[in-house]
Amino acid sequence: MVTATLERAREVACAVVDPELPMLTLADLGVLRDITVDDDGVVTAAITPTYSGCPAMAAMRDDLVRELRAAGFPDVRVRIALEPAWTTDWITPAGRKALAAAGISPPGPAPRRSGPVPLRLAPTRRAVRCPLCGSDDVEAGSEFGSTACKALYRCRACLEPFEHVKEI
Repeated sequence: MVTATLERAREVACAVVDPELPMLTLADLGVLRDITVDDDGVVTAAITPTYSGCPAMAAMRDDLVRELRAAGFPDVRVRIALEPAWTTDWITPAGRKALAAAGISPPGPAPRRSGPVPLRLAPTRRAVRCPLCGSDDVEAGSEFGSTACKALYRCRACLEPFEHVKEI
């Protein structure tokens, strides 16, 4: 019974979509870290923000609570897990395909760092391909798109603008 309850809670939580990237579930985005059900039936979902101060965290929390309660779990808690820090490497292959299908360039591999993060005032260089035509002949338009975790680009081949999820 407990295993079935846990599996059902996971199934429901894994289907909750991201409020800023609705083509992705929280699981595909990699922010849904864990689901537990204790002996008293309390469901706890652990989520990790994509970056400090991410404004979507409150919506993610509210959506998880709403969907789990609607599925018959009356006592739901959401825990914020800050360690390890989220990375774009946690986006699933299905999530990357969904981003591209929606016209958003998925991130490449996240940078590997040890020690302090260097401060660079020049534009970040990324290996970006147009999600519409596949060309790598693209130009950066702005470091900030519709959300802080996306940058704006334009394809020189097909001339279409698109967003790119920044590597973190």
